Amino acid sequence: MTTRPPAVAGMFYEGSADRLQEQVRRCMDVNPPVAERERFVAAVVPHAGLMYSGHVAAAFYAAVELPKRYVILCPNHTGAGHYAAINRSGEWRTPLGSVPVDEDLADAIMRRTPIVADDVRAHAREHSLEVQLPFLQQLAGNFTFVPICLATHRYELCEEIGNAVADAVAAAEEPVGILASSDLNHYQDQQVTLQKDQAAIDAVLDLDPRELWRVVGEKDISMCGFIPTTTMLVAAKKLGASSAKLIKHATSGDINGDYSHVVGYAAIIVS
Repeated sequence: MTTRPPAVAGMFYEGSADRLQEQVRRCMDVNPPVAERERFVAAVVPHAGLMYSGHVAAAFYAAVELPKRYVILCPNHTGAGHYAAINRSGEWRTPLGSVPVDEDLADAIMRRTPIVADDVRAHAREHSLEVQLPFLQQLAGNFTFVPICLATHRYELCEEIGNAVADAVAAAEEPVGILASSDLNHYQDQQVTLQKDQAAIDAVLDLDPRELWRVVGEKDISMCGFIPTTTMLVAAKKLGASSAKLIKHATSGDINGDYSHVVGYAAIIVS
């Protein structure tokens, strides 16, 4: 079995098991407790270093019933590998242990579209999916997942991949959660970022993948995960999702106090 080693342990999150468990706990503890966890179809979760966006990601993970199977869609920050790269087998390791790739679900997606390719190169150094795993390891227990790293700049390809994901999830015998890993606007001041973030958030809340695609381009929103988020929305709508809810929105300035040069983060539940 091929193991994908952690690429950003000790950088984006703590590098030892004890410290990472404590870091995840701290992220969870800054959010108010929820009375009842809700079921979800899909979600947007941020992926910066846990010291910056972990409290926003934790707001999602604390709010929902966590299934045992996932499709996690992430952007390709490195430029390596195929533009629609699936990792169809093996396992991923973090300081908290190893997580198996859901080979059956990966194969089910690949049968439904020729676009995705089994390519580990795109995943080898990509942080945006990896940083979700410690939350799931600590909160969901034993789980499996399908990693998909996307860099296609054509809406029609997102639509095809989203439909394939939806069909594979619909055919699965157990619940499957779909996560789109994305930060929002990057490296502008707080006021500009809040305005641009809201435009992207509104499109997600409207469950409108075409509008998200349009607004990101027209308003020059540097939302790194707009491609996986668009794909997620296509899949969620096909699976019958009818509502979305913003759980938490923050920026890096809320952590470091520098509001002149921030990155936006949001946690959104689609159900």
